[in-house]
Amino acid sequence: MNIDLSGRTALVTGAAHGFGRAIARALTRVGARVIACDVQADELAETATLAGPTCRSHRLDVTDEAAIAALIGELAATGITVTVLVNNAGGVRGQAGRPLEEITLPDWHAIVDVNLTGAFLMARAVAPGMKAAGGGRIVNISSGAGLGISLTGIQAYASAKAGQIGLTRQLAHELGPFGITVNNVAPGFVRSNPTTERQWEAMGAEGQQRLVQSIALKRLGTPEDIAAAVLFFASDHARWISGQVLSVDGGK
Repeated sequence: MNIDLSGRTALVTGAAHGFGRAIARALTRVGARVIACDVQADELAETATLAGPTCRSHRLDVTDEAAIAALIGELAATGITVTVLVNNAGGVRGQAGRPLEEITLPDWHAIVDVNLTGAFLMARAVAPGMKAAGGGRIVNISSGAGLGISLTGIQAYASAKAGQIGLTRQLAHELGPFGITVNNVAPGFVRSNPTTERQWEAMGAEGQQRLVQSIALKRLGTPEDIAAAVLFFASDHARWISGQVLSVDGGK
């Protein structure tokens, strides 16, 4: 299967490391011009260097409505239309699983805002340009937690990822008439960033073994496995696929 995204501009959020970095690098390899975004400027610059000259970095908080509008406006002013959006920004914001009664409203909003509201704001910002261009691709990165329960036990994370899947399906129907597909990749557990490394270590040897044995392929995945699914959804091979959730988890 040959994937060629030459001439397309892809915006990837959460691109400082992990899935986002792998996705940005994969997109540049198939010809896309990439706008890599994150709040972590130093690691983001490293992503741009690794991805090559067709990748530029831009510090962006996906919960900042004004900053998103400014970026899309800046791109438009230079004749650039984002036709591939990858909503990868998210995570647990440094939180750990705690009893429900200990969760404050700011705790809740911190996770929901970056995982769900951020995806909404980004999709809303790029939709007009995609409509004018005659089509586009939106790929949301959720989690197995959005289809079941979170290994972290964090209520807001499971809820936000499930909500993101609902948003994917709703936007697929709203934007489909304009040639815009909206799909979702739901990764299983992957050691991809400092947070997942801490989770892995906290499991201990026995917990790690149980996790691996629960996977059909008996191994953990890699960020590149997730990037491969994104490339498919972003390509013309997926032009008649929308509103779908692809679990990339080694088999459950």
